[in-house]
Amino acid sequence: MRIGFNPHKDQKLSTSDFIHQVVIPVHIPNQENYFKDSLAILKICLESLFKTSHPKTYFTVANNGSCREVVDYLNELYALNKIHEVIHVSAIGKLNSILKSISGHKFDYITITDADVLYLNNWQTETYIIFKAFPKAGAVCPTPSSKSYKTHTVNIWFDLFFSKSLHFTSVKNPDALKMFAESIDNGDFYNRFHLSQYLTVSNKEIKAVVGAGHFATTYRGDIFYPMETNYTNYKLGGNSENDILDIPVVKKGLWRLSTEDNFAYHMGNVEESWMNEKLRELKANTKVDFTHADFKAVGKSQINYWIKCKLFGKIILKNYLIALFLQYKGLSKEASRNYNK
Repeated sequence: MRIGFNPHKDQKLSTSDFIHQVVIPVHIPNQENYFKDSLAILKICLESLFKTSHPKTYFTVANNGSCREVVDYLNELYALNKIHEVIHVSAIGKLNSILKSISGHKFDYITITDADVLYLNNWQTETYIIFKAFPKAGAVCPTPSSKSYKTHTVNIWFDLFFSKSLHFTSVKNPDALKMFAESIDNGDFYNRFHLSQYLTVSNKEIKAVVGAGHFATTYRGDIFYPMETNYTNYKLGGNSENDILDIPVVKKGLWRLSTEDNFAYHMGNVEESWMNEKLRELKANTKVDFTHADFKAVGKSQINYWIKCKLFGKIILKNYLIALFLQYKGLSKEASRNYNK
């Protein structure tokens, strides 16, 4: 039996003060072996986000089947209002937990980050600068990689094929690239040519590196509204990240870019002393001080996507043509021969 009238019926939601959602999927099933330091790494990640993010940032943590110690820690953060939303689910997979976190919200920016990333001061401001300077930016990563130049980026090559704004420039922070290589236990991930130059796009004084990684990326919110995919069969990897995070960007004719300098570190699964040292050096961000991008509505075009990413991509991504393209955009012959490795 119902008595009376629900006072909330037919009432619209009030406008949110938040403009930026940060989604952190967390899967720490135990604290042994591979996951021995994962809770400590997660704490560093979240504390770095709390310190460096502006007050209009909405934190969503998707607990994807973690152990009791992690659940208690996240619930405590929620009770302290440090995070705004905790979603507890069984082990449904990384991308499925991300999809749950995005659904039911609407933000201008959505950052999807792994739980082992240490964020540095100004990561948001520098990300917004890229969105503002490049209206076609659909995804921006705060950690540039010289090896991301051909991963879902041929639409940029197509758009700027004859433009001098697309060219190779000197790597601004090669030490950060080396630290990333060490974090994935592959010191040879970048060769000397990767550490020297990366492919960038320029707009007056602002440069952005072509390509964006997955482990810490900010997207235009409207990339996911509406969501084309609401489920994946993969726990992790497979084609899930391509289908859910990469393809929607390029299908709308938008670009995947990174900041020129490094504003986050990938930590991996082993706690090291430098991580807490970097955390202590961070300054609290207490105000919103940035130039907000004026996003114009975009719609996907199947024809443009097919021409740029399928037809042109199939042609230009042949190894010998890539080498010629890299030379055309500023690499030496020697560098071009070794860059595509």
